[in-house]
Amino acid sequence: MGRKKIVAGNWKMNTTPDDAAFLAAAIGRHVKDHKVPLVILCPPYTSIAAVKAAVRGTEVKVGGQDMYWKESGAFTGEVSGRMLLTSGCSHVILGHSERRQLFFETNITVNTKLKAALDAGLTPIVCVGETLDQREAGQMEEVIGEQVVGCFDGIDAADFGKAVIAYEPVWAIGTGRTATPEQAQEVHELIRTLLRKTYADTVDKTPILYGGSVKPENAAELFAQPDIDGGLVGGASLKADSFIPIIAAAS
Repeated sequence: MGRKKIVAGNWKMNTTPDDAAFLAAAIGRHVKDHKVPLVILCPPYTSIAAVKAAVRGTEVKVGGQDMYWKESGAFTGEVSGRMLLTSGCSHVILGHSERRQLFFETNITVNTKLKAALDAGLTPIVCVGETLDQREAGQMEEVIGEQVVGCFDGIDAADFGKAVIAYEPVWAIGTGRTATPEQAQEVHELIRTLLRKTYADTVDKTPILYGGSVKPENAAELFAQPDIDGGLVGGASLKADSFIPIIAAAS
């Protein structure tokens, strides 16, 4: 369907500003010299400015790892969409599995943040995915369906067309288990099918990224699947010599 491949690096709670600038500069040099997919770097808030400066003059985009749904106020420790935008971000990750598991975010939380991100002019990367217990209980389709419907509740077709989706098989992240390309494709196809009911004219243009332990060794086979449009990469994005081959695999 002509969807552009996207490779996003989620650096989580890693890198000081100096570390982040060094890593971003190496990635930026590669992007500048090669025909590559859209590359998005999502550093900690404290490193956004350093990364933005390091990739200036390249096509690399910068994103936040989360945001709050209010524009301002007495919300200690939170950042708003407008803060991210004016700091140089174009994208923001919402509903990451770690936010759901460790910080008790729900589909309602993600939906509220999604609306705020769109209002702020950010491109949201909306994460969905099932845990190991849910998969082994045969609940994958039910869980993915609830997340997709809940996260995009009240979002019209025009705004949906601005979003990116990331499928995270939580059971394959940091567990030693790996989703096969076929397993990943099955869920990506399910997500697209579920969304087609509401966004028939848009969903085939919507990128769906895979976020389950993407590595240089498995990236090409994953990205070759018809409904996998790139990756949301965690640990392998923290070193240029592992992230750059993943970018190349999506080219």
